[in-house]
Amino acid sequence: MGDIRTGPPQLRPGRALAHTYGASGPGSPHRSDSRPPQTPRGARPSDPVGRPGTTPPVPGRPTSLLSLLGLLGLPALLFALITWQVVADGPLVGVDERLSTALVHPDRAGELLSDLGNVQIALPVLLLGAGYAAWRSRRNGTDRWWLPGAGALLLMGLVPALVIPLKELTDRPGTPAVPPATGYFPSGHTATAVIAYGAATLLLLPLLRSPAARRAVVTGCAALVLGVSYGLVRRGFHWPLDVVASWCLGTVLLTGYVLLVSRTSRRTSAGTPSSRTGPS
Repeated sequence: MGDIRTGPPQLRPGRALAHTYGASGPGSPHRSDSRPPQTPRGARPSDPVGRPGTTPPVPGRPTSLLSLLGLLGLPALLFALITWQVVADGPLVGVDERLSTALVHPDRAGELLSDLGNVQIALPVLLLGAGYAAWRSRRNGTDRWWLPGAGALLLMGLVPALVIPLKELTDRPGTPAVPPATGYFPSGHTATAVIAYGAATLLLLPLLRSPAARRAVVTGCAALVLGVSYGLVRRGFHWPLDVVASWCLGTVLLTGYVLLVSRTSRRTSAGTPSSRTGPS
């Protein structure tokens, strides 16, 4: 029938402690036996950095990596499509020419905005951003503090190396607003603005703690690039497709830059022993 005691029940050695908080003993203190866990989360082993298994999609780095890869693939595909249409004189070129006719209105404002894409203006902005980021990183003791800025300047050097052969390959004539000539596709001024102002923004964002400051920098970068693009089309220096193609090219280059710098930084962090001792 069981024991009859006047006091509270006592735990017996070797019995199940499934619902006993803080129970001690061999095995898991919250399981009644050694059966495998019932939930998929518990059944999966933890990942290499010790985080428990999670049901897909896994948040964090994989999602960010897929987003960056998407930023590489979609603009590259769109750039290839536009280039093919320009070379083959496809139907998209007719739409582009009609749109240009409606937008072109040469004025001083458009010319001034387009000048923001000159190397003489955009490159000093990138140099200032790279210099400031390198100075801050070195002062903070960051390994390879020079790498992001050097990568951004190298990226800037790739712009003419890519744009000039593309101009020769496509041999696209200019709009009626400019003297007869060829080699207008893609827009070098737009590509210069995207890379210079975009790379400077990417260098500055990790150094800004205030969300308002980050938003201001990103908004300023977007305003500069859009201003240059509008000025080029408004003044008639470029067809709209010339500008859009340079947006795509610049996006591909900036995304590749982010992937390369992030990968190099992770390798450096993994290869540098921590100064802490004991468990983290």
